Amino acid sequence: MTKYDFSGEEIEEFYKIVGKNVRKYRLLRGLTQLDLSFEMGNKSVSLVSACEPCTNGKHFNIEHLYKISKILDIKIEKFFEINDN
Repeated sequence: MTKYDFSGEEIEEFYKIVGKNVRKYRLLRGLTQLDLSFEMGNKSVSLVSACEPCTNGKHFNIEHLYKISKILDIKIEKFFEINDN
């Protein structure tokens, strides 16, 4: 047992925040999920369409976020911002 207790719900909420931020910045750049997927080197939209809403436990990994930050020309830390609006 560690000093910290990380619940599954807490981690899933974190992934949802990241996915919402990816979506927000993708839309601000005028890209579709398919556009972003292709730019990342994927052949279909499935990764982005599952990871943005965190469907079935699917989420972006650090490599995905690095690529997306380069494609969208934003700092990677923008994906981790918590926006209560």
